Amino acid sequence: MNTAVCDRPYDAGPARPFLTLPGFCPGFTTTLKLEALNPAGSIKLKTAREMVASARAEGRLRAGAPLIESTSGNLGIALAMVCAAQRHPLTLVTDPNTQAQNIRHMRALGAEVVVVTRQDANGGYLHSRIEFIERHLLAHPETVWLNQYRDPAGARAHRRDTMGEILDGFGVPDWLFVGVGSTGTLMGCLAAVREQALPTRLVAVDAAGSVTFGGRGAPRRLPGLGTSRRPELFTDDGSFAKIEVAESDTVRTCRRVARAYGLLPGASTGTALHAVSELRRRIGDGARVLVIAPDLGERYLDTVYDDDWVTRTFGPAVLHGPTPRSDRPNAPAVPISPRRGTRHA
Repeated sequence: MNTAVCDRPYDAGPARPFLTLPGFCPGFTTTLKLEALNPAGSIKLKTAREMVASARAEGRLRAGAPLIESTSGNLGIALAMVCAAQRHPLTLVTDPNTQAQNIRHMRALGAEVVVVTRQDANGGYLHSRIEFIERHLLAHPETVWLNQYRDPAGARAHRRDTMGEILDGFGVPDWLFVGVGSTGTLMGCLAAVREQALPTRLVAVDAAGSVTFGGRGAPRRLPGLGTSRRPELFTDDGSFAKIEVAESDTVRTCRRVARAYGLLPGASTGTALHAVSELRRRIGDGARVLVIAPDLGERYLDTVYDDDWVTRTFGPAVLHGPTPRSDRPNAPAVPISPRRGTRHA
């Protein structure tokens, strides 16, 4: 039992629990790294804490200076927690896909929340959110934009903390599935795999309709994964596998896990778990498969777990239809790269 006492809420934790899902896929063990068991409720607490600490250490952020950031939800809550404790005024720029309860959470922590409603050319809102930030910075030059899509501090936190917790608490996974949003978690985990010459095969999981992997942008309805503008942090050197998952499959998998295991996964977790099921024939018997679970499902009760919303958005078949299996005839071919990450120690 952890008896450590801290005086700042964002230092509570870290989230170390691992949860195995028996029988999720036959032939190998699927385990979740639960990142939601901290006061901010998501893995983004690591990102927010590291970005603020680095900016202050480097002199880019003075005590009491105002901050602005783009967010689809989880980073905003985490950053609002850190900024409240450190007395930084905070403006968070979101969009209509952000859950209403997350917006209330940010505001309750003292942040000003701006909801941008104009879609960009790729069917998302990220360009529009960033354009708002750029205009705000011109009008308020004293404001600091940390920029989660570019700031290497986020990736550094996951290289050190997330992978450190994995190796200390779980060991070396054979396969590691990481959801892709701002890509800080992916880039940090990839850096650790390279530096330590781990034999882990890394799989980057994105939402269909995202442009990060080079595909054509399309409207998406669930926050967390995917972008309509490729993050500057993201570098694809071919050393990891990539797979995109339709949001309807995300919903099916989340609801399946909730009923089968008594755990409400968040949308990003359901997306990554569906990717595991799609690739199960390639993974091989006896493999140790680890999925990073960024948050839990209480933030998706009005969407993923609401029957009316699911029916309106995806049709009634998603409520009761089977989760697609990886051995179906039209399953997408996903190239699995060799362990090239081990060459970059």
